[in-house]
Amino acid sequence: MAPKKEPQKLVANNKKAYHDYFIDEAYEAGVVLHGTEVKSLRMGKCSIKESFIRIENGEMFVYGMHISPYEKGNIFNKDPLRAKKLLLHRAEINKLAGKVAEKGFTLVPLQVYFKDGRAKVEVGLARGKKLYDKRQDIAKKDQRRELEREFKVRNV
Repeated sequence: MAPKKEPQKLVANNKKAYHDYFIDEAYEAGVVLHGTEVKSLRMGKCSIKESFIRIENGEMFVYGMHISPYEKGNIFNKDPLRAKKLLLHRAEINKLAGKVAEKGFTLVPLQVYFKDGRAKVEVGLARGKKLYDKRQDIAKKDQRRELEREFKVRNV
């Protein structure tokens, strides 16, 4: 019998990325963490709102990903805002580096989660939205909310 798969446990979600960017592709990357950072992540103490990803010397790093220090970690705690290395296959990193070199593309972390006990970051290849695109999205969201409200009133 195959081992039972553990469902993905979401730790942090970057709603701001979906508001500010069009997400073209998404990749799953592992993260290099230290012991107390993993414990803090398991408690859900992570923020990726202001974070971004850079490719340097053929390696990917996430900057601005805040993992709060673990309370019982004392001297083993690392800097909460230190750059964390992302683990992807070389071919994927090279492909993303080529896309980012194109005008208008950037890499943003979309979510942090645990999959089979390992911390993962979903990396999105994104294009920036203009102000009118954001306004259109807000208008669509308002319209959908109104329709749901009307539907709810009719069914009650």
